[in-house]
Amino acid sequence: MDEELRSLTHRLAEEAADSAAYRRLLATEDDEELARVLVEHERPLWAREIAAFRLGCGGDPRAFETLVLLLNHRDPERCVSAAHALARLGDPRTPRAAAALATNSLRTAYALHPVRLLTTLRAPESVPALITTLSRLLNPDEPHWRVALACVEGLGSLGDAAARPVLEAALPRPRLTGAAREALGRLGEE
Repeated sequence: MDEELRSLTHRLAEEAADSAAYRRLLATEDDEELARVLVEHERPLWAREIAAFRLGCGGDPRAFETLVLLLNHRDPERCVSAAHALARLGDPRTPRAAAALATNSLRTAYALHPVRLLTTLRAPESVPALITTLSRLLNPDEPHWRVALACVEGLGSLGDAAARPVLEAALPRPRLTGAAREALGRLGEE
């Protein structure tokens, strides 16, 4: 069993009251059964999450919409699972969706995992979205510094010279200084 699936099953066992339906969703090899869970009325969130995760990790594009919704969920653990499945799904819509979530100024509190997913995907949308998000988060009293830090680290990992100005602007921010220096080092001379 994949470590992310193990983590998901452990996390959702209590929420699902270790029910027969929960065990069935974990055991089934029938993608059609999993896909039905995504569209049936009155299915609990844990059931949709299991179905979307399993389908997404298996490369089934029917999981895409549910996984994107979970990527933007207020529960960080749901976001982690969704990001993992989206990265494995390989759907060409994923970078655009992650960029939209990362750059949405009304949802900044939930942007950490979309930012990290963009770094993992290394898609054409990744660098522009991370630059846009980081630029917005460079105010001295910014409460979402962890998102800003993820942007700095992601830009360093992606190594695109277009990030130099925003990384230089991040240098004076105490929580970002070290990561910004390291990211700039990856781009070449500061």
